[in-house]
Amino acid sequence: MSSDTTCQGKSSWPELLGAEGKVAAATIEKENPLVDARIVPDGSVVPLDFRCDRVWVWVDERGNCFSSPSNWARMQKY
Repeated sequence: MSSDTTCQGKSSWPELLGAEGKVAAATIEKENPLVDARIVPDGSVVPLDFRCDRVWVWVDERGNCFSSPSNWARMQKY
């Protein structure tokens, strides 16, 4: 993949905070068909690389988004 970080289409969805993860993933892929929305349970380990074609949908134990879905990996606080 190129080092160019200019992505096409929408790349973040703050309006989906609190939404059910599966609904959020479907919304993301509908609004930007160039991305693959991946549902990620809280506490999971994910690659920290940037990719225009991938959006993390972080969900809590109830399956709801607790972090704004975007192309960037959520940084854990330790």
